[in-house]
Amino acid sequence: MRLLHVFRRFHQAHNVRPMLKSLAASVLTTLARRGVAAMAVLAAGLGLLGLAGAATPSCPPEPAPLPAEQLAAKARDRGLMWTLRRDGRTSYLYASLHVGKPAWAAPGPRLREALDRVDAVALELDPLDRAAWRMPEIAPLPLDDAMRSRLDAQAAAVCLPAQALASLHPLLQTSTFMLLRARTLGLDVRYGQEILLSQWARDRGLPVLALETLQGQLDALLPSDPDDARRELTSNLRQLERPKTLLRTLDQMVGVWERGDLKRLDRYAEWCDCVSDAADRAALTRINDGRNPALAERISELHQRGQSLLVAVGAMHMTGDKALPVLLKAQGFEVTLMPRPVSR
Repeated sequence: MRLLHVFRRFHQAHNVRPMLKSLAASVLTTLARRGVAAMAVLAAGLGLLGLAGAATPSCPPEPAPLPAEQLAAKARDRGLMWTLRRDGRTSYLYASLHVGKPAWAAPGPRLREALDRVDAVALELDPLDRAAWRMPEIAPLPLDDAMRSRLDAQAAAVCLPAQALASLHPLLQTSTFMLLRARTLGLDVRYGQEILLSQWARDRGLPVLALETLQGQLDALLPSDPDDARRELTSNLRQLERPKTLLRTLDQMVGVWERGDLKRLDRYAEWCDCVSDAADRAALTRINDGRNPALAERISELHQRGQSLLVAVGAMHMTGDKALPVLLKAQGFEVTLMPRPVSR
């Protein structure tokens, strides 16, 4: 389950089309199949409601922000964090979630302390850097009438007009539909950790560094073979056509992330109801494990430059034999998992 980030926290209605491109361009690619974590494309979600009809129980409105005093009262540690020690400096690795809730809009004590100690924040991509989100050309994916009808049905299910996302690659359309489904659970892209971290960094005058490029993310998310892309599209649509199962998995994923339950996160394929065959496993490996070596090298390179970093990468990248903490140990870091957040 991938979740996305957002460039600007509040877009105007006339910016909906560019936002849609940015959003889908993102990195969330299939909420139900890839594990809520890793990178994402979050921007346009804000503008999507400008295309939607009135809110209904199945199409809830965007969640309202909380007053500052409520945020302060709800600020607490969530998720997983490691210390990375090498070259006489300490950096931090944070497992992010690409959607979130209004109550998460203030950092907990652990994140606040890390932000106060580091020289820079490093994200997969900076969701507030508009230049980084210029969409490259993407080869179209021809679809038959039946598949286009299924996409139109999913647009209607999230209160979008048919063909509202027709300019996007079909796999990015399904990612966007999955993202909007998350609003049923009170989740929204603008409260994803990457967007919040990017803003918190700016508030402190910290530079925000990119670990990847949009082109590189798209290369990982979109199969180059059209038949493979259509197979993944069919799988995504099957997930969307079972909304109760999809939302149950997402809700579980959010709980696992919030508690910092690494053991259960590592067993994601056992409970997500989204990895059913070798092709599903190969896609998950491509999107997560396949990107981890380059991410680890980039983190090592930035740390080597003499700066202490707060690095945030999607939580699914912290799992498996090629988990980022494992690869960073191989890069010479002393990697220590910090204690799980204390529930309140």
